[in-house]
Amino acid sequence: MAVIRPFRAVRPEPASAAAVSSVPYDVVSTDEARQLATGNPISFLHVTRSEIDLPDGTDPYAPEVYAKAARNFSVLRAEAPLVTEAEPSLYLYRLRMGGHEQTGVAACFSVDEYERGLIKKHERTRRDKEDDRTRHIIALRAQTGVVFLTHKASSAVSTIASAVTKEAPLFDFTASDGVQHAIWKADARQSAELMDVFSRIPALYIADGHHRAASAARAREELRRGGETGDADTFIAVAFPDDQMQILPYNRIVKDLAGNTPEGFLSALRERGIPLQIGGPAPAARRHVSMYLAGRWYDLDLSEAHPAERSHAAALDVSRLQQHVLEPLLGIGDVRTDKRIDFIGGGRGAAALQAAVDQGRASVAFAMYPVTIDDLISISDEGGIMPPKSTWFEPKLRDGLLIHVI
Repeated sequence: MAVIRPFRAVRPEPASAAAVSSVPYDVVSTDEARQLATGNPISFLHVTRSEIDLPDGTDPYAPEVYAKAARNFSVLRAEAPLVTEAEPSLYLYRLRMGGHEQTGVAACFSVDEYERGLIKKHERTRRDKEDDRTRHIIALRAQTGVVFLTHKASSAVSTIASAVTKEAPLFDFTASDGVQHAIWKADARQSAELMDVFSRIPALYIADGHHRAASAARAREELRRGGETGDADTFIAVAFPDDQMQILPYNRIVKDLAGNTPEGFLSALRERGIPLQIGGPAPAARRHVSMYLAGRWYDLDLSEAHPAERSHAAALDVSRLQQHVLEPLLGIGDVRTDKRIDFIGGGRGAAALQAAVDQGRASVAFAMYPVTIDDLISISDEGGIMPPKSTWFEPKLRDGLLIHVI
C-alpha cells in the first residue's frame, strides 16, 4: 500500500508564485544560482542556495549558510508573502513542456514506507549530500525540496485528477525555460478519494530526489534524538503515473583520449570488436551510442557488447559503454569521481556535446539513447542500482511552490 497524507502547505500568493519559484537546488552551481536570483529578492534560491547571499568563496556547507537559509526563509514568508493553508489538503501538479504533459499528486508520503522499501530506490546516495539537506531541513524545520515519485498508472487516480484539474488552479505560469507549471488544491472529498485509491497502489518509485528522501528520514531521526516530534514522519513529494513520465538521455563527454589520437581511438574500438560507422548526432535505437570525435559523428553498435553480469542494470547502454569503452579504452573507472568525465543531460542534446568537443573542452562525446521508465521500475523491483547518471527527468518540479513545515 501507499500512504499519502494531506498537509498544510506553505505557498506563495498566486501573483508572486512565478517569481518565488526556482529551479531545484541541485541542478545549478552557486554561481548559476546567484545569477538566476540577481534582481529577484523573493527567488526561493535565497533559501535553497543561501550561500549566494554570503561573501564569494563561502563554503556552501558552512554553519552560517544554514543559519542564513533560515533567516531568508523567515523574511520570504513575510515579504513574498508566503501563506499557510488553513486546512490540510492534497494537490495536483501539472507540468507542460512542448507537447509533453504530466499530472501528479502532491502530498506527504511516509518516511516509514521509505525506510521499509515500499517506496523503492534505484540510486545510491552520498553521505555529504545527505548531510547538506538534513542540516537544511533541521535549520528551517521545513522540507523545501520536493521528491519526484512515480507509480504504475491507475485509472482511478486519473479520474480524480481530471475532476480536480477542471477547476481553476491556484497557480498557472510559464517559467523562463518554457515549462508551464499549474497547481490545483483538491477539496476534502477529493483528497479522501485520492488517499483511498493510493492505499491500493502496491509500490512507489523514486524517480528523482533520492537525497531529498534520505535527508527527510535522517532529519526525523535527529529530531527524535533531540526529543522533538513535529510532522517529520512524512516527506513532501509529487507522484506521477509511469505512463506520463519523460526521461531524456544523460550524455557523456570525456576530456582526453588517454594518450590516443582520434585515429588510434577508432582503431582501438575496432580491435575490441565494436562495430562503428558514420552516423548522426542521436542514436536511432537501444544498444546504439552516437559518438562525436574529431568533427564527425559515428554510430557505435553495442548490441554484442555483452554485460558483465546478469542483471537489468548491467544490460543498460550506459553500463555497456562503461564496461567496453570508457573503462578499458579511456581509463575511466568510477564516473562519480573521475574528473576527466562530465555529463550533459536534458534538452541540451547533441549541440552541447558537439560544442564541448569543437571548443576543446572535451576530446570525445557520447550521446545515449534514453532509458525507459520500465527499466527504472524493473531495476528498482530487483533491488538493483542504476549506473550513475543514467536518467534525466524533464520537465522538473520547481522549488518554493509547496513547502512542508515540520
